[in-house]
Amino acid sequence: MTAPLTPPPPPHEPSSQEAWPPPGGPRAAGSGESGYGEPAYGQDGPGMKTELREAAVVTVAVAVAGVLLGLLWKWLAPSVPLVGDVVNGGWVVYLKDSEGEQAIGVDGTFTLLALAFGALSGAAVFLWRRRGGVPLVVALGVGGLLASVAAWRLGVWLGPGSDVLAHAKAAGKGVTFSAPLKLGAKGALLAWSFAALLVHLGLMALFGPRDPEEEPAAPAPKDPYGAPVA
Repeated sequence: MTAPLTPPPPPHEPSSQEAWPPPGGPRAAGSGESGYGEPAYGQDGPGMKTELREAAVVTVAVAVAGVLLGLLWKWLAPSVPLVGDVVNGGWVVYLKDSEGEQAIGVDGTFTLLALAFGALSGAAVFLWRRRGGVPLVVALGVGGLLASVAAWRLGVWLGPGSDVLAHAKAAGKGVTFSAPLKLGAKGALLAWSFAALLVHLGLMALFGPRDPEEEPAAPAPKDPYGAPVA
């Protein structure tokens, strides 16, 4: 006679103490921590907050540097000579040298200085934080524009007054005086931002951090006949 076949024992069912925790972790979803005791951060975590703070610092610092640009522009820009004369009982003002290039030199001086300041600011931000990011790039662009506008207005304010008739009367008939400092090519206001972004992005491309290269996947195991093993 053969022994009776007995059914296999039922699988071991874990008790409530041995049960696995839910995918969200043992803590509730609104507890602010993950299942392993680590804080759960959203998209606006501390990294983004830090980048925004750094971007604000860059924007303010670059904008304040526009004061130095305005002072240098006022000092280095060539003066445009004007002459006053009395015609039919009224004062008229005209250029002393109608073919002179002083007005172009004023715009060129501002543009060259803005390009130099932009390159320096872009390099300084890269040396301060050797990484990129949208906030820093936006800060350089906005800060450069604010700095250029501040330099332009400061130079005009420090330069000769805009009332050329009053200057002509004060100087006298036929006496040369300087024209108000003005920026004819308003596109020069973008020179600082353009240079800053170009230098910063160029340094990031050359010396910025590199993404780690992915290691090649290990070859699938094969049997002695070369067929893949399931």
